[in-house]
Amino acid sequence: MILTRALSPACIKVPLEGMDKDSIITELVDLLDENGSLLDRDGTLDEVLTREQIRSTGVGFGIAIPHGRCKAVREPAIAVGTTHTPVDFDSVDSKPVSIVVLLLSPAEQAGPHIQALARVSRMMLDAEFRESLESAPSAEAAYELFVAAEKLGAGHRPRQVAAVS
Repeated sequence: MILTRALSPACIKVPLEGMDKDSIITELVDLLDENGSLLDRDGTLDEVLTREQIRSTGVGFGIAIPHGRCKAVREPAIAVGTTHTPVDFDSVDSKPVSIVVLLLSPAEQAGPHIQALARVSRMMLDAEFRESLESAPSAEAAYELFVAAEKLGAGHRPRQVAAVS
């Protein structure tokens, strides 16, 4: 799956305003809703928050990837946000989070959902990519980091992309 087909600069927020896990998830769900990606904003928010209560999606290294398959999307949808001040996300490594990637897929699309989740995870394993994303000055600059990483293959990006503004 090509992530930038499901992600647009309009669904990236730099920085997020939320100061806790629930408000950040709400902010990202609202971004997707405002951009026409959701059929049911409240149902989606409920599903994502319920999933988060079962098990935190704070995967470590300052990253959270709340995700799920739900009836409220017709096609995969991604929202990304970064924080200036890291937020407690009950991460597996007990460290706060500064990058949050919300990934939603239609309920009937297990394969593409798992592929997208794996692709996001591989990108986030790249410390330089994470650092560049954390310091991106705008949604457009953050989006260009994803574009460049996908052109080179997940987890890799050219050094000059970090200077995009």
